[in-house]
Amino acid sequence: MHVRSTMAAAAVVAFLTLGAAHDASAQATAPKPRAGFTVLFNGKDLSGWRGRPGGGGVFSPYVEAKFTPEERAAKQAEWNADRDLHWSVDAATGELVSDGKGVHLATEKPYGDFEFHVDWKLTQPGGDSGIYLRDYPQVQIWDPNSAREKKNGADKGSGGLWNNNPDNPGRFPLALADKPIGEWNTMQIKMVGTRVWVTLNGTPVVVGQVLDNFFERTQPVLPTGSIELQTHGSEVRFRNVYVREIPEKEGKTLLATVSK
Repeated sequence: MHVRSTMAAAAVVAFLTLGAAHDASAQATAPKPRAGFTVLFNGKDLSGWRGRPGGGGVFSPYVEAKFTPEERAAKQAEWNADRDLHWSVDAATGELVSDGKGVHLATEKPYGDFEFHVDWKLTQPGGDSGIYLRDYPQVQIWDPNSAREKKNGADKGSGGLWNNNPDNPGRFPLALADKPIGEWNTMQIKMVGTRVWVTLNGTPVVVGQVLDNFFERTQPVLPTGSIELQTHGSEVRFRNVYVREIPEKEGKTLLATVSK
């Protein structure tokens, strides 16, 4: 009787273990984007992404553009080493994880006019992140209930072009559309020329506003650059990361919907 009980218990454990493994495998299945989109994160590793320091000063795209080939190779090796310390893939879920430290994660390929899709989740109260567009800050991601950041407008929600000049439209989102900490948010970003559209969880929060040039305030942003996932002091998780390049005709049609 004892032997049979032990065997039965072992069978149950084996069944549950296999079931858990199956569930984890199912969660980590390679993402399938909508038609016309390219997968940027394969759910397995950091292929197609490079490390890139964020912020201002020497990390502006103008400074990086002046690197010699030798300087660029050396810097990129340094940044990628830092990337590997602070960015990882959760093998069980196929999620991209930032510990909130170190370099940003930037696409190796530069983009001009594009539509970008990403799911993101803040795992800690007070969490903070963002999406850099063509290496410029940024579409803001943060905790609307953060007491520390309320003075900076966190209570208005995520999705705004927070680094725009204070008196320019688009700095804050049109609506508070964030889901609670620990839940997934879905964000779509379109960028054509210097203008940006952001939809968060199905709600338009930025509609055709100009992204100001954080590094050269009197100049428009450059026509191409990387899309970057920001690190800003707290764990953030990403999944379903896709991009679609917007053709010229479509871009002109979209620009025609906003005032000059």
